Amino acid sequence: MHTLRRYWTFNSFIPIWMSPAFPMLTVLSMFYYICLRRRARAATRGELMNNRRAIESNRTLPVNVELIQYAKEVLDFSSHYGSENSMSYTMWNLAGSPNVYPSSGDFTQTAVFRTYGTWWEACPSARSPFMRTPPNFHSRDYVELAFEEPVYPTAIHVLETYHPGAVVRILACSASPYSQNLPSEVRWEILWSEPPSKVNSPQARQFTPCIKQINFPTNLIRLEINSSLLDYYTELDAVVLHGVRERTMLSLNTSMIDMNDLDDDEDVESDCCSMDSLNKQFSAAALREWTTNGYFDKLPYELIQLILSHLTVPDLCRLSQTCKLLYQHCCDPLQYIHLSLQPYWARINDKALKYLQSRCTLVQWLNLSWTGNRGTISVPAFSRFMKACGSELVRLELSCGHFLNETCLEVIAGTCLNLQELNLSSCDKLPPQAFNHIAKLHNLTRLILYRTKVEQTALLSILNFCSELQHLNLGSCVMIEDYDTIACMIGAKCKKLRTLDLWRCKNISENGIGELASGCPLLEELDLGWCPTLQSSTGCFAKLARKLRNLQKLFLTANRSVCDSDVEELANNCTNLRQLDILGTRMVSPASLRKLLESCKDLSLLDVSFCSQIDNRVVLELNANFPNVLIKKSFTQ
Repeated sequence: MHTLRRYWTFNSFIPIWMSPAFPMLTVLSMFYYICLRRRARAATRGELMNNRRAIESNRTLPVNVELIQYAKEVLDFSSHYGSENSMSYTMWNLAGSPNVYPSSGDFTQTAVFRTYGTWWEACPSARSPFMRTPPNFHSRDYVELAFEEPVYPTAIHVLETYHPGAVVRILACSASPYSQNLPSEVRWEILWSEPPSKVNSPQARQFTPCIKQINFPTNLIRLEINSSLLDYYTELDAVVLHGVRERTMLSLNTSMIDMNDLDDDEDVESDCCSMDSLNKQFSAAALREWTTNGYFDKLPYELIQLILSHLTVPDLCRLSQTCKLLYQHCCDPLQYIHLSLQPYWARINDKALKYLQSRCTLVQWLNLSWTGNRGTISVPAFSRFMKACGSELVRLELSCGHFLNETCLEVIAGTCLNLQELNLSSCDKLPPQAFNHIAKLHNLTRLILYRTKVEQTALLSILNFCSELQHLNLGSCVMIEDYDTIACMIGAKCKKLRTLDLWRCKNISENGIGELASGCPLLEELDLGWCPTLQSSTGCFAKLARKLRNLQKLFLTANRSVCDSDVEELANNCTNLRQLDILGTRMVSPASLRKLLESCKDLSLLDVSFCSQIDNRVVLELNANFPNVLIKKSFTQ
């Protein structure tokens, strides 16, 4: 009956499709329809086979006891607010049972990511986005959690204690992090995904999305984060995984299932019959007069290229299989000038790089961030790809690329001679000696080494030879022994520097700050957050304000010595200031803040959280008088 019904359906439309107005559309439409049917049948065949076994057993299988687990270990993450040498505000707080929940507020015992809102996109260090980012990819940060026992997930609870709403995607991995042997295939399945949404209340909540059932057990869960709509840093306390050891199957009534649907041969045969019918109707004789490419032949090559430039990379790969003309367009290296593979990190492996290699010979911007972990990209495959495609590279994003080793950086330095931007953020598996090769990239204008193991000797060499640097991120680089020496070299060699991130550098003093202020007059952005060795009494902050009059962003986070005189110096000298963070100071009064707000007309962000002299009443008053400035005041319940 199925075959007859299918045959009748095809033939009932053939007279319409055979009209001269629809030649090429007919074949493509029929082929697309058949592919969709076969994909749908293949997708459900596994479930039907399980149903068949349940029917043959003629009984109800026992229902598993649901296991409830907290994360045992934090395996990997893209960023965090905290230090590498403590637990405060770090991702490691996600391991184990909750520390804070159900309390709300700003607590050091939670996991906090490095950024929030759109402020980082509005500062001088912001980078241009990649084209062709698929509209359903919103992730900007991630954290991977390991659980004790693999289960088939039935529910996931994310305990959010402050400014919830940042989780945009949850994934499960088929590979166990505690397995001794690396599996031949690593599968990631999306359990839940939604665009970022704004939650109006900053209060704690238990987030329990409706997750998809998967056909493999997992003890590795990944949360992906987008904090762009949040008013402040999101804080996560714990993740709870509910699941069962075995998949639950109930006995079914046999009358509900047509067992013929489980036969692969029947499916293939019936589709072949349909194709035979099509072949007869659309024979070479019937389509002899329709051998051209239709209206595509009338379009200029450049216009077709422009149309295809709006497709994502997977869509280009699919379209290339339709006809020779579109194959030629889809494989044109000009379509891959800017290529971001980060949205497809779970599918990028050695085979994917080999497939793309011939198309990427002209690539200038390449984003391989988050890709290649757990053995999916090998060093030889990456090296071959870079040698074939790296000669024109100007920008290379490799953040969280844990497959990278010294050989990879050596290949990059030897091949990508035109490279201007290199991002190695959170590549914390790279050995210290690997960074010596970066000094060969003399054209670098941007270098991001956040959370890497770069050491002082290698960094001094980089600064000596890469004098064109304009943007430098050394945040949380814990292997650097003397930041004053680094600051002196920056001041002496990097005269074009516009942005500098020294977040959580542990030992810079007023001497290093003085060298920076004197040697880098073009600085527009400076992050000195959580630098405990700086003291206002030395005059270092006042000197910064007098020397760096182009400052637009200044973070002095958690420096308790910042005082009224420092704020007044900023008001007098840095009138272009747009973002200022003085979280945690006890020495700043409402009067100095009013003077700052009156002088800095472009100021849009002011963080006065935990400033003891600035209470909620003062914040409300300042908000009323300066409505264009978002004044942040964190709280703890």
